[in-house]
Amino acid sequence: MMSKIAVVTGGTRGIGYDITCALAREGYKVAAFYHGNEEAAQACAKASGASVYKVDVTDFEACAATCAQVEKDLGPIAVLVNNAGKTNDGMMHKMGVDAWDDVISTNLNSCFNMCRAVINGMRERGFGRIINISSINGQKGQLGQTNYAAAKAGMLGFTKSLALESAAKGVTVNAIRPGYIKTEMTAKMKPEVLESIVKQIPVGRMGTPEEIAQAVVYLASDSAAFITGSTLSANGGQHMV
Repeated sequence: MMSKIAVVTGGTRGIGYDITCALAREGYKVAAFYHGNEEAAQACAKASGASVYKVDVTDFEACAATCAQVEKDLGPIAVLVNNAGKTNDGMMHKMGVDAWDDVISTNLNSCFNMCRAVINGMRERGFGRIINISSINGQKGQLGQTNYAAAKAGMLGFTKSLALESAAKGVTVNAIRPGYIKTEMTAKMKPEVLESIVKQIPVGRMGTPEEIAQAVVYLASDSAAFITGSTLSANGGQHMV
């Protein structure tokens, strides 16, 4: 590995927080991108030692400028984890265009914006690890989430195509497809809904953010150099493809 610099979008809360902390423990200098929660960002920086950068990942120019700043501050970016995401649920026949654009921009367009900012440098240096955090719902669908499922499914096609383009240059591109994970997002769900979901998971529980973080650590490592264009499902057996 040429450098141990990693960028994690949505890196100060939820699964992203654990990814940031796990990479930091592995010796990476981590730049954790966040959108607006200053308190969470500072808590993450204190806990992990990561550098935090406020950036709107739906803004192409902002992504480019912030990645350039990271390289100036820390060094060349070797690992990119596209984790930033959000939901704005609603049945399709009631969904407004704003809810569609909001989720597509945050979950899918951000992947393009961030990858475009780092891919040339990775290709020139002959090394890179790009890891896209998709979702179980990107493959199986979900009521009230046509926007979210479309974005997360789009990430999988994006992953495979960029992997094909980048393999000869030493850059691997993979996706992780988490199932239901214990985070702030799932904690807001009604208890009876969570209970019904857990009943559908063969291992009998939701996953933990740390389990997803360890999958990221592996895919970012030199040991995973022969893995590219893959989707790692981490859903307790809830959906098998």
